[in-house]
Amino acid sequence: MLTKRIIACLDIKDGRTVKGVNFEDIRDAGDPVELGALYAAQGADELVFLDITATNERRKTLSELVNKIAHHINIPFTVGGGIASVDDVSVLLQNGADKISVNTSAFKDPTLVKDLAKEFGSQCVVLAIDTKKEADGNWYVYLNGGRVKTDMRCFDWAKQAVDLGAGEILLTSMNNDGTKQGFALDITQELSANLPVPIIASGGAGKMEHFGDVFQLAGADAALAASIFHYKEIAIPELKQYLAEKGIAMRL
Repeated sequence: MLTKRIIACLDIKDGRTVKGVNFEDIRDAGDPVELGALYAAQGADELVFLDITATNERRKTLSELVNKIAHHINIPFTVGGGIASVDDVSVLLQNGADKISVNTSAFKDPTLVKDLAKEFGSQCVVLAIDTKKEADGNWYVYLNGGRVKTDMRCFDWAKQAVDLGAGEILLTSMNNDGTKQGFALDITQELSANLPVPIIASGGAGKMEHFGDVFQLAGADAALAASIFHYKEIAIPELKQYLAEKGIAMRL
């Protein structure tokens, strides 16, 4: 039985860890190097680093900061934000990233997914999707850190990217992000049940029960959280113990 993963996320802006609600009201949450080291020590299964304004500000992800964090952790490390080429990925991998996450750039040029998978292997390519449920009941893809709506449905884009070589989907519900009301179980379940790659659920974690729900009801392979870890509302060791007691396979 494959163990489920708990992933800590560092949203980075101006070299600091930040967190918002529904992608807005961004506030400081601490030093990313210290937080990364803390989560690795606490037993997080992976660390995700997202430079949340790189695409909007048209600049590259902070490779120096990636390098610093990589030297303080011993768990798989995914980095995203502003990645648009094979060369961008090479720089990040040389600086300590294990996987990379692409979002807007891949949507605008899907051949990027294919090129990255061919060059580095599918296991290295995480497709991040920011999605929002609209009034018509459908989940749509948003770009540029949730600022730009598209007419593409979330599932359709996820399937296309997997067909092109994406090895994992990082699915963030904008409706749930930062609300602490629980993950978006419906869209997570749709992707988990119909795609052959791991699905990372993101957006909405507030209680330990929410993690149990997204694993047991929605079939997610991993669950990602940020603010509840940054502000010490839930500790990773206690969370993993709780989930193990619920019969969910965990690396303790």
